[in-house]
Amino acid sequence: MKFWRPGITGKLFLAIFATCIVLLITMHWAVRVSFERGFIDYIKHGNEQRLQGLSDALAEQYALHGNWRFLRNNDRFIFQILRSLEHDTDDDRPGPGPGMPPHGWRTQFWVIDQQMRVLVGPRAPVPPDGTKRAITVNGAAVGWVIASPVERLTRNTDINFDRQQRQTSWLIVALSTLLAALATFPLARGLLAPVKRLVEGTHQLAAGDFTTRVDTRSQDELGKLAQDFNQLASTLEKNQQMRRDFMADISHELRTPLAVLRGELEAIQDGVRQFTPESVTSLQAEVGTLTKLVDDLHQLSMSDEGALAYQKAPVDVINILEMASGVFRERFASRDLRIELSLPENAVVFGDRDRLMQLFNNLLENCLRYTDPGGMLRISGKCEDHRFALTFADTAPGVSDEQLNRLFERFYRTEGSRNRASGGSGLGLAICVNIVEAHGGTIRAAHSPFGGVSITVELPLERDLSREV
Repeated sequence: MKFWRPGITGKLFLAIFATCIVLLITMHWAVRVSFERGFIDYIKHGNEQRLQGLSDALAEQYALHGNWRFLRNNDRFIFQILRSLEHDTDDDRPGPGPGMPPHGWRTQFWVIDQQMRVLVGPRAPVPPDGTKRAITVNGAAVGWVIASPVERLTRNTDINFDRQQRQTSWLIVALSTLLAALATFPLARGLLAPVKRLVEGTHQLAAGDFTTRVDTRSQDELGKLAQDFNQLASTLEKNQQMRRDFMADISHELRTPLAVLRGELEAIQDGVRQFTPESVTSLQAEVGTLTKLVDDLHQLSMSDEGALAYQKAPVDVINILEMASGVFRERFASRDLRIELSLPENAVVFGDRDRLMQLFNNLLENCLRYTDPGGMLRISGKCEDHRFALTFADTAPGVSDEQLNRLFERFYRTEGSRNRASGGSGLGLAICVNIVEAHGGTIRAAHSPFGGVSITVELPLERDLSREV
């Protein structure tokens, strides 16, 4: 046997509806208690007024007659007094039955004399906790009027009125419950509509459809969640496209040297080419290209995952940069290029010496590969606002604005002289980005004033980091 399990819409509907029911029942109970207490208090107040009026009227009659003989065995007389108090002139109206309160009264009452003898009233004993009013003549109490305490309704008219109010109250509760159900269901559906859209979008996202997006019309927490969902989907879509491009680029990069190796080996195998030292050198060059590409891929993957070992300490960037440029100076001179330095005396940052050396080597290698002979590379740096800005600006050839924005993409090489013929894998600048970000810095590219490309690296100075620690 299967039990019905409500969905989130059903649960929210039941929760809101149950809350409405509890509130309605609580309000009904509170109104009933307030009405009953208020009605009984109203009856008590009316009886007290009647007791006081009856006491004053009996005091006048006692003063006229001098004793209580006029009242003994004369129930009609007391009812005439009560009718006069109720402004009723119909003396022929029959009185109530024995032991019943007179017209206008909700409780039984007794009239007793000084000796506590009952003059008027039912045969029931006089209640000791009843409401008592003294009958005073010339300052002396000659008797008392006592009414039974009002604890519950006794008159048929009062009971019928109370029953009618109770039925009306329950009818209002029933109608309010129906209205609550009619209003709660569309409210629950409306509140959960964004959640359902998010659920459907999540299912599509889990199925691999990263192009899915959800509506973000609302500005509440659900709207912000939908915006975050769209941002997540956009990131996943971008990462999927990058992964596809990355795999395509890797296969493309590996295909060329492998094709050359295969062609060389097949030529030697078929006897088209002789196995000479020159052919071995050619094969070794292609193997070196493959090795360099695999090494760059390994470095990039480790830097992406943060697996590169960073042993940070206060280091002088100027000293590292001078060492790197000194190593490359001879290679630059072999291509008729020169290096110019314009650096401050020192710039201490909190970083890893080996990784910073790798950063500068990649930037120097990039300028060496992609600068025409006869040109130069200017390396300038300055310290300001607790940051060290280092600029590598080379001479022609330059790049377009579109190419400039893609320089840090993996496997990207511009057309013309900045292409694969110069032997680069297109991963050096991507590795530079990861190293700079690991040091809390930024890297950007711009057009060089000398006609080439200008790459600026900004790193926080060590004294700034010491404050943060």
